[in-house]
Amino acid sequence: MSTFDKQLEKLKTAPGFIAALDQSGGSTPKALGLYGITEDAWSTEDEMYDVVHQMRTRIMTCPAFNGDRILGAILFENTMDREVEGQPTASYLWNVKNIAPFLKVDKGLTDEHNGVQLMKPMPGLAKLLGKAKQSNIFGTKMRSVIKKANPAGIESIVAQQFEIGKQIVAAGFVPIIEPEVDIHCPDKAEAEAILKTHLIQHLNELGPDELVMLKLTLPEKDNLYAA
Repeated sequence: MSTFDKQLEKLKTAPGFIAALDQSGGSTPKALGLYGITEDAWSTEDEMYDVVHQMRTRIMTCPAFNGDRILGAILFENTMDREVEGQPTASYLWNVKNIAPFLKVDKGLTDEHNGVQLMKPMPGLAKLLGKAKQSNIFGTKMRSVIKKANPAGIESIVAQQFEIGKQIVAAGFVPIIEPEVDIHCPDKAEAEAILKTHLIQHLNELGPDELVMLKLTLPEKDNLYAA
């Protein structure tokens, strides 16, 4: 069985959760601050990434951080490009910890329009996926946000997620599709009902070998997304 198939089997059958280690440049100072490291610990962006990689390395090498409870870990590109204990980060996660590596691929959000924030364009996606394949990445993660129960906006969110998701599948990865519903959405239950309709439509249009994962906000209605 290939490494990809072993990782896929684990994601399909094992209990656990996916750890998010993908803070990008904009959110890194806040993440470090919560960890107890203030901004006087670095003077350049490169030094900041060195410090955050030290933090992530400490997390990943902790004995409690292992595949018994963690299915996967989402990495930022800068983390993927680095090493942990002499191995590329993604290889370390799987070879040592039995944790499937994912890569954050989106470039942030556009301004709100039609009650949603779409993902910004990703002109370098193909190149990034090529690098991810060389780095033994299993899957990807990309996030967009629903602010209001606007049918046209929600339809555009789901369409964009699946359009890019299919490109990622074709490149040999399993994408995590994340159309987040803002917890402060004033008509959250209605937005989630609209979202569910479009998710089912696009899922039904996938081919048998086009595998995706969904990351969904906890819904207002119990068991809304239950099969």
